[in-house]
Amino acid sequence: MPIHSFAPIASPASEVLILGSMPGKASLRAGQYYAHPQNAFWKIIGELLEFEQDAAYQTRLDCLLQNRISMWDVLKTCTRASSLDADIVDSSSVANDFATFFAEHCKISTVLFNGAKAESSFHKLVLPTLSTSLQLDLHRLPSTSPANASTSFQRKLELWGALLSERC
Repeated sequence: MPIHSFAPIASPASEVLILGSMPGKASLRAGQYYAHPQNAFWKIIGELLEFEQDAAYQTRLDCLLQNRISMWDVLKTCTRASSLDADIVDSSSVANDFATFFAEHCKISTVLFNGAKAESSFHKLVLPTLSTSLQLDLHRLPSTSPANASTSFQRKLELWGALLSERC
């Protein structure tokens, strides 16, 4: 059964776009990005942008937008049995409409991928569809997923911080 991603969290003032692949089961149930309690996303972003990681969801989203950061997923829909990116059936993957998104959010110049699957899906499904005049600075960061246990929280924080601090 196909699953569907969320609408983007974005503002016309956004300069940075953080892209995941597809929300996991906990996020889909909650209707919130990065809702799994073991996902380090909000802990990292909260520390970097100086807000409480367990603040109300809308407060966290507002903080992202105030810092000119948008958030979305590469995939609009796909089939996946679990929450793992490795379980995404590539032949079922359909990308979100990034041509329209970038046209409406023309200040975005930096794209940060939350893990390898988001990056590879973007390169395969999205990049070929975008105008060659669109200049984007693309960076893969370590996934904040609990499945990425090989990278310590401190290392994730360091790498995410290095890229966000120079852009926010």
